[in-house]
Amino acid sequence: MSTVRTAAVVLAAVSAFALSACGPSEDGAADTGSATPPAGATASRTPSTPAAPPKAPSASSTPPAPSAPSASAPASGPSASATDADYDVFPCSTYDVTFSAHLAEPTTSSYLLKITNKSGKACRALGHPVVTFGDLDGQATQRGEAPGIEDALRLGPGESAYAGLLGGAHDGTGKTVGSIALTMDTESDLEQKPLTASTPGLYVSPTANSVTPWVDNAEDALSL
Repeated sequence: MSTVRTAAVVLAAVSAFALSACGPSEDGAADTGSATPPAGATASRTPSTPAAPPKAPSASSTPPAPSAPSASAPASGPSASATDADYDVFPCSTYDVTFSAHLAEPTTSSYLLKITNKSGKACRALGHPVVTFGDLDGQATQRGEAPGIEDALRLGPGESAYAGLLGGAHDGTGKTVGSIALTMDTESDLEQKPLTASTPGLYVSPTANSVTPWVDNAEDALSL
């Protein structure tokens, strides 16, 4: 009898232990009874969302294109205007040119005068040549109208200008000379060295001698 009682007590104790092991936890959740994973074990995780790819640069980040030069910016080069381009072209002096004289018409003692720019820069042949006759006093009178300084003949290096010199008919009032001297009109007091040319048999009438302004061709020089 005592043995049966003892077995019943043991069974009741085992049953009570089993019930306590399966009972609710202190927070009210059921205890699953799963063991804590050993240290060092890797717990499974929900895969993280991959980072978004970098955004393409916006249009506003593109560097602005260089702006075109303003129309008011000064040009690097010379002005297209002939006046601006020639503002520093000075009158030709006898230091800038060579000089020659050639007989054109013996009966009127007509000579063609020619100058050529020997310098390395342009110059302007202004007005009329200033011509004197050997040892005679005075200078040739001017024939024809010369252009103003703005329109005067421009001679580049190596270019020539022409003028027509008329001694006059043999009327018995003049003299014959064997040379002439020339200086240039510079509209200034620049001192020049006269250029001379041989003119054998040049008859100079005191009332009929004359010289034309500088022109760019021999035909015009002799017909003015």
